[in-house]
Amino acid sequence: MNEGMHTDVESCVRAVQSKDARFDGWFFTAVVTTRIYCRPSCPAVPPRPANMRFLPSAAACQQAGFRACKRCRPDTSPGSPEWNQRADLVARAMRLIADGVVDREGVPGLAARLGYSTRQIERQLLAELGAGPLALARAQRAQTARLLIETTSLSMADIAFAAGFASVRTFNDTVREVFALAPTDLRARAPRSPQGGTTGALTLRLPFRAPLNPDNLFGHLAATAVPGVEEWRDGAYRRTLRLPYGHGIVALSPRPDHIACRLTLSDLRDLTVGTSRCRRMLDLDADPVAVDDQLRTDPVLAPLVDKAPGRRVPRTVDEAEFAVRAVLGQQVSTAAARTHAGRLVTAHGEPVTDPEGGLTHLFPEPAALASADPESLAMPRSRRTTFTTLVRSLADGDLRLGPDSDWPETRAALLSLPGFGPWTVDVIAMRALGDPDAFLPTDLGVRRAARELGLPSTPAALTARAAAWRPWRAYAVQYLWATDSHPVNFLPA
Repeated sequence: MNEGMHTDVESCVRAVQSKDARFDGWFFTAVVTTRIYCRPSCPAVPPRPANMRFLPSAAACQQAGFRACKRCRPDTSPGSPEWNQRADLVARAMRLIADGVVDREGVPGLAARLGYSTRQIERQLLAELGAGPLALARAQRAQTARLLIETTSLSMADIAFAAGFASVRTFNDTVREVFALAPTDLRARAPRSPQGGTTGALTLRLPFRAPLNPDNLFGHLAATAVPGVEEWRDGAYRRTLRLPYGHGIVALSPRPDHIACRLTLSDLRDLTVGTSRCRRMLDLDADPVAVDDQLRTDPVLAPLVDKAPGRRVPRTVDEAEFAVRAVLGQQVSTAAARTHAGRLVTAHGEPVTDPEGGLTHLFPEPAALASADPESLAMPRSRRTTFTTLVRSLADGDLRLGPDSDWPETRAALLSLPGFGPWTVDVIAMRALGDPDAFLPTDLGVRRAARELGLPSTPAALTARAAAWRPWRAYAVQYLWATDSHPVNFLPA
């Protein structure tokens, strides 16, 4: 698959006729006779090719006057893999829109974060996605509204507010236009009875492209869990979330065809952002077929891929938090890193109440860590300097880590900090920034796996060999790590 797939009419027609779910989110099928748009895997009888039009986004379909199909619910497709595997302006803008920036700060705020004019942002998004930032944010609001209508007993006025609409009238008009049903009719058709109110937990299904191997994904998150902030309980990874309007607690459990998500929020306006960050942490918008097909071309990796296809890169819900934890994990064991992080959480984290018990704090913000007494940090002096420089840079805004980060620029900024070598920068690039091609040739686990598999084990030689794995070297790292018996590679009991 590649950028602009919707322009390849022949491939799109084949995908629709075969109802291939791998293409959901890559493009949308608009049917000119019914004025309905669908995901490629829609179970309905495929329309005649002459009646199909292919568009790059749900927002573009809505802009063109098409309504969402009631059978396949195209608004619930996995997101396009493009936005998590690219670092250009459009991809960074899409990550920020998914993070709710347009709803909170408007298009000028989006442009300011990206360092471009609003006109440039509008032009580039329109050229590639057929819709500008306002239309893309509107489509996202409509999806959030539908979710709240169908899964809660909240009043429609509360839903309109929580989904980010400026008024109940705009909410009503948008829902009718996008779904061809009034909000009350949409609720009446919902397959499940409403649950919970403002203080209750929302139960969601997070879709993904198959296959998905949960072992290393949840194994890594559970094995490195920071006490008070994260835990594995009853088959679910649970953690606290710091969000724009408040905080949340999420429980994520792997299922054969989706991730079960139970989300408790202090402010429902954070639903879209909280869901987006969980999807990003679990790498749910990845295209595992494209990744695995590329890695299988190496005869050494092919057996590893065939044995357990669909490995994802475990990422993060908070880029600054992960950078801090990466420094704490320099040259120490997983257990020691968890201990260091747990002490910081107890001393500087913000307390929260967990209705189920077990979780106690939000991970400390950089400003809180920057005010900590360096002498209280139980680590070597050189790492203490690395830690204090990092948190001050983050707190002062000299270093920005987020979905809008420019990968090359951020790498250079990190490398300029004392104590930041290639391993620390690359692990942040891989798990916090989301670079799918980040590689760790100096990592002990990677080098050990390379040696056992007969691959070159010196960093330079291994990097040269890994050129064939591009642009998916971060996924190759997951397959290499998985050859070890470390707990990060196994789904907890």
